[in-house]
Amino acid sequence: MTTVRQGRNPEDPLNNLNAPLQLIGVRIRGRLSEKYQARERALQSSRETIRHCADSIRAIHRGEFELAHSLLDSARELIAKAKANLQPYPDLLYAGFIDDARKEYAEGLITMAVVTGQELPTPEELDVPDAPYLNGMGEACGELRRFVLDALRRDDLQRCEDVLQAMDDMYSLLITIDFPDSLTGSLRRTTDMVRGVLERTRGDLTLAVRQRKLESRLSAFQDDLRHGSQGGE
Repeated sequence: MTTVRQGRNPEDPLNNLNAPLQLIGVRIRGRLSEKYQARERALQSSRETIRHCADSIRAIHRGEFELAHSLLDSARELIAKAKANLQPYPDLLYAGFIDDARKEYAEGLITMAVVTGQELPTPEELDVPDAPYLNGMGEACGELRRFVLDALRRDDLQRCEDVLQAMDDMYSLLITIDFPDSLTGSLRRTTDMVRGVLERTRGDLTLAVRQRKLESRLSAFQDDLRHGSQGGE
């Protein structure tokens, strides 16, 4: 038995929906494709920003401040590029990965400021929102501990004291920021980390100062013995 396929009835309302649905699909796919491409470009810029900031901190520890400044300038440009790509898409602009890059940028510049004895840059000067700025400040304390340990090996105790004081001042600020994690980007966890870093660094420096005083007293005592021996002759 042969089945006769019925043709579409032009008067069927479902047939009238077909063309508009196809057009809707084309438009939605086009918009989502553009949004996806903007997201991928912003992600790439954010990854490059984080890499530049990490390289800048390594340069700071080596004393290569000109290179560190150059890398941080590049990071700032990359952040601006990522923000421009996401400007039409507020949901992506505030999705979090841009803030990760801005946190690393703030960490690098705060570390640079303390190490070089400059004033701390403000969130407004860096164009970094408060939450990533504060978390970047907290993570900078970890890098400053490394700087203090390096200074201890150079026997530069005064520089260690100055940097430790800066770390203490930053911690004193962080513990006053008592707001929900949803507003501060889990700052409490960062602040707890800073407290541990600060306590260990203070302990290391205290031990080094006491050892230096002991060595100084022993040296003075040996000089007295030597002079007394020479006088007896």
